[in-house]
Order: sequence, then structure tokens, then C-alpha cells
Amino acid sequence: MEIDQAQEPDYDSVKIDYVGFVDPYAVEGMVVLKSDDGKEFHMRAFSGEVAKHISSFGETQGEAAPSIYKMIEEICEQNELVLVKVKIYESGDVLRANLYFTGKKDLVLRNYRASDAMALGAFYNIPILVRKSLLKESVEAE
Repeated sequence: MEIDQAQEPDYDSVKIDYVGFVDPYAVEGMVVLKSDDGKEFHMRAFSGEVAKHISSFGETQGEAAPSIYKMIEEICEQNELVLVKVKIYESGDVLRANLYFTGKKDLVLRNYRASDAMALGAFYNIPILVRKSLLKESVEAE
């Protein structure tokens, strides 16, 4: 796949609609991803620490990024690369993601943890794409 290729028809662009925790101790994180047409994907079973980072990216400006995200930012700067999109998909029973970089050359990192890739998408405010088969109609709690 080329970096500048048109969006694949089996993926939708989503925004992070909600970030929270599954448990009262903030050990397990969860996010709700929402497409433009209102369909949702509820993602959970990742570290509460990642959920805290995702929340902090939208809240404060000028705050230093957590070390791993800062490290990736510095690697990209040194190599003249920019992360331009993240694609989340199922691989067996787990969620995985591909990260698409462009700059001096195009680079695709494949089969990484979806939660980390989504956090990077939030950090850089870039498109997060989710396979359409994961998106479901929104359900309101009663």
C-alpha cells in the first residue's frame, strides 16, 4: 500500500469520542471511537496508563509528552518523518494497527498494538482509520 493512496473502502475515519476506564482502579482503559455517520467501536483491554495519556493529549497544550511518545517524536524529527495515519484492524482475537509515515521516504510499520497506535494518532491529531466491520450502531444506555 502506498502512503498517499486513496482511503480503502473497507475502512472509516474515526474520532476519539470517549476515554475512560473499565474498572474503578484505572487499570484497564477503554475508548469509544466514532465515525462521521455515528457508528461506534468500543475498544478496551489495554492499559489504564495509555488511556490517561490519550486523555491528556486533548486537555493541555504545552505539557511535555510522555517519554515513549516524545522518543518517537524525536526519532521522526531526526529522520525527517511524519506520522500521517493509523489503521486499526483485527488480527485473530487481538487488535493490531499499521502506522504510516512519510518524509524522506515512506515507511509502514505493521502489526503493532492498536492502543499504542491510537495513542500516537491522538498525540499527533492525525486520521485514525478503523476497519468498517468493527463499527456498530450506537447504543444508548437506559
